[in-house]
Amino acid sequence: MTIETIFALLLFLFPLAYSPGPGNLFFAANGARFGFRATLPATLGYHIATAMVTLMIGSGLLAALISSPAVFQLLKWAGAGYMLWIAWGLWRAGGLRASVEARPARFRDGAVLLLLNPKAYVIIAVMFSQFLPPGDAGAAGNPETINAATGDLARVAVITLVFTLNNLLAFSIWTLVGDGLARQFARESRARQMNRSFALLLAAVAAWMLLI
Repeated sequence: MTIETIFALLLFLFPLAYSPGPGNLFFAANGARFGFRATLPATLGYHIATAMVTLMIGSGLLAALISSPAVFQLLKWAGAGYMLWIAWGLWRAGGLRASVEARPARFRDGAVLLLLNPKAYVIIAVMFSQFLPPGDAGAAGNPETINAATGDLARVAVITLVFTLNNLLAFSIWTLVGDGLARQFARESRARQMNRSFALLLAAVAAWMLLI
């Protein structure tokens, strides 16, 4: 891929990665509740899952899965339910020191969030439709066909890397924003208001996931 194509890809991804959505609001809420460093395991889980799913979609391994209306509906309902469960936990959390049982999101939580996020599958599929040229048909064993396939795999790997790193930067910024908010809402009553505000935002995202 050329530098110009990578720049175009970043422009395409910018509004998608940095606008409020299931992922970045989840990490902003966890950053506000537990801080940036405590959220790192979930961040790692989310982006390892991102890279794996992106590679699988780009290489065609998930083509049948993401084209199935039944599977997509299942993802929407499961993802929305997961977001509502997170929102309910934040709503009940109270102040920063109100619950001794509260814990930061773990590696598994981040991975599950990506796997149950239908928005992510749509974005990845659309991204590859725009930046991955269709494979050239040719006779089996044709050197030109083999070279084209190798080139497509290399392009899939580059697109996956750019997509994952861009998401990592975006979500890290949102986590830092949440961490900064926590410093401004250090009092118990204000922290409770902040947690419930994030809970309402996540509930709204869950409703939006059911509508896409």
